[in-house]
Amino acid sequence: MSNDKRILVFSATYNEIENIRELISGIQKNLPNSSILIIDDNSPDKTQEVLKELKKNNKNLFLIEREKKLGLDTAHKAAFKYAIENNFDYLITMDADLSHDPKELPEFVKNLENSPFVIGSRYINGGKCLMKGTRLIMSKIGNQIIKIVSGIKSSEFTTSFRGFDVKNLKDFNLNNVKSRGYSFMMGTLFELERNHIKIKEIPITFYDRKKGVSKIPKVEIFRTLKNLFFLSFNKRFSK
Repeated sequence: MSNDKRILVFSATYNEIENIRELISGIQKNLPNSSILIIDDNSPDKTQEVLKELKKNNKNLFLIEREKKLGLDTAHKAAFKYAIENNFDYLITMDADLSHDPKELPEFVKNLENSPFVIGSRYINGGKCLMKGTRLIMSKIGNQIIKIVSGIKSSEFTTSFRGFDVKNLKDFNLNNVKSRGYSFMMGTLFELERNHIKIKEIPITFYDRKKGVSKIPKVEIFRTLKNLFFLSFNKRFSK
């Protein structure tokens, strides 16, 4: 594994006080030479106070506090910009609720050596999704619908566990992804394909959240479907 690469691991937080310590220690344990960026949207549960306390003993932990809830898409765009401006080689993004296992981070680094973009997939051989009931069914069916309608060669579109070889993605910029909220995750793959960037899937295990509350509002499902048809229409007619 490359030890000379500058790696930034990013997560967006909103009310993750019960998970944040475990997330930070997991990242540090599995990628000890990486830097960590957290963007917090003024969490009412004071997640940011825990991060400030952890920062005192960790020079590689960085915190951006925002005044209000500005959304997942803007946080990911800000992290991508931060990685470029601070001369990082790799950016790895993940959820803060421990649904993504920090033990899998070294696999992302290993795969980024040969691929400019890597996505952790629950729906390829070796991948697992431990969500239950309706959430599991909707996730499986949702990703299959996106695959069929978009024509993009990927089995995973909606997880945020991803790696970017920032210096190798010269013409790619997350700011060009117009989809907002959770649709942004899917929109990123459309933008990658538009730029002829290969999507490399690696298997991950997705854990169901143990602590805290899921932030995905039901309306996002309909918004994602609407954006899917809009993006697919544009893709076909821009050829």
